[in-house]
Amino acid sequence: MKKALSLLLILVLIMSMMVGCATKPTAETEKKFKVACLLPGPINDNGWNAAAYKGLKDIETKLGVEIAYTESVKPSDFEEVFRNYANEGFDVVMGHGFEFGDAAMKVGPEFPNVKFIVTSTDISQAPNVASIDAASDERGFLAGIVAGLVTKTNVVGAVGGMELPPITKALEGFEKGVKYVNPSATVLKSMTGSFEDAAKAQETTLAMIEKKADVVYGCADQATLGVVEACKTEGVYAEMTGDDGNSLAPETVIVSAMDNVGNAFAYVIQLILDGKFEAKCYELGRQQDVVYLSPFHGFENTLPKETLDKVKQIDADLKSGKIEYSKLP
Repeated sequence: MKKALSLLLILVLIMSMMVGCATKPTAETEKKFKVACLLPGPINDNGWNAAAYKGLKDIETKLGVEIAYTESVKPSDFEEVFRNYANEGFDVVMGHGFEFGDAAMKVGPEFPNVKFIVTSTDISQAPNVASIDAASDERGFLAGIVAGLVTKTNVVGAVGGMELPPITKALEGFEKGVKYVNPSATVLKSMTGSFEDAAKAQETTLAMIEKKADVVYGCADQATLGVVEACKTEGVYAEMTGDDGNSLAPETVIVSAMDNVGNAFAYVIQLILDGKFEAKCYELGRQQDVVYLSPFHGFENTLPKETLDKVKQIDADLKSGKIEYSKLP
């Protein structure tokens, strides 16, 4: 009897082990896909870095990936931070800004199984370094059509931060947008040389307002707060870029030309997850919903209907491809 009981217990134990081995791993035990991002500034800048942080949170929700980020990374630390994330088992490491390109191309060959993605550039290096070039010129163009349509003085301004490709392209796009709807308008443009110096941006904006600018577009990350403050003080319209800044000054920020960095990140990350990644530049703009205009908030009740209709029509034509930005004069 004891021998039979012992055999029965052994059989039960073996069957339990077999069932345990056959059980599929749960979501908790499976390795999560990990994405990290290096940021050149703080995530609370209401601009470039805030948009990237929001984009990371978006892909965390939409794609179920694990995310991490490092703020205000100094150029001297680019390579080290890239390597640290790669060594920690991250599947994708991104640098948010063209300035991360050289470091990504140097570190990339050391980690062939890790994908390195750099934004606002067109670099690529087989087999694992690619780039996302969000159309900052199209974003500026959208801000420009609004400025060109709402100005009463026929003078508008654009204040940039450092003279970097995504900033110069945005300001060029802004001027092109203004001229598209208002060829006779004067466009004042200036670079402050800083993304942090809000006082300099405020001083530059005030100088434009003295020259009759009644709409000023800020494209200087954290320093754009100086643009908004000057416009608020002088009672003229401000436009922001990167994220929706209306809440900062609801009676001043008429619209924001936004980046949906989450859509850009999701586009490329999904390609990686699907095994369709290529080491190339992914150019993404209005057609991919990567750049777009924010709501007009309360201004929808005060702006002429024909103005709003014109903005919506041009935006729709840009999204559909009826307007090809690259072919505009």
